[in-house]
Amino acid sequence: MEYKISEVVAKTGIPKSTILYYIKEGLLPQAKKLKSNVHSYNDEHIELLKYIRYMKDELGSTNEQIKFSLTNKNNSFSSSYTMLTPLMQTLSGIAPDAKYFSKEEFIEHYDIDKELLAKLLREGIIMPLQDKYTQKEASIIHLVEMFLEEHTEYTILKEYLEHAKKLAELEYKMQITLCSLKKEDNFSRLWKIMFETLFTAKDYIFKRSTYTIFHKALKDEMKL
Repeated sequence: MEYKISEVVAKTGIPKSTILYYIKEGLLPQAKKLKSNVHSYNDEHIELLKYIRYMKDELGSTNEQIKFSLTNKNNSFSSSYTMLTPLMQTLSGIAPDAKYFSKEEFIEHYDIDKELLAKLLREGIIMPLQDKYTQKEASIIHLVEMFLEEHTEYTILKEYLEHAKKLAELEYKMQITLCSLKKEDNFSRLWKIMFETLFTAKDYIFKRSTYTIFHKALKDEMKL
């Protein structure tokens, strides 16, 4: 279906100036020129504009990240590497302004016990990305130290790890399934399904489950 730019603005809520800017930056394909100052847009423009807005609003993705992810978009929803790039920073759980340390710098800066760090790396409790360490790794190590200071094992962290691995495998299977469903008119919707599952539904289900168990325990205690 073809649209005038005024219709695209009405359907997406994105200003004309922004749409023209995205085309100039290479995030959107050129519109079909019908005559001087008259251009025709199609469903692909609508779908991509929804995707761009979603990635900016929900993930804080930059134009460069989005442009990179769209380079091979026609290969399907898909090519995990190109399509998931804007998602990876959020998945990492690392703040965009986080300070990175080499292993040696990390040990010195946070006064980390080398043997404990080596043990946690072997166990997979600590998972630095690209051999770079942040405050996130330090917080987990200090948490383990508190467990050990109380002369108790950090068994729950090990259990978290095993469940997290299984969950990650399920999440990847979900991504593969979504890839197989891609059509011209559902590109942005598939992204919303993935994003909302990974960051909204998971957080809701996990926290509410913990709340439910703790709440029941408190009620049971009050009956005693």
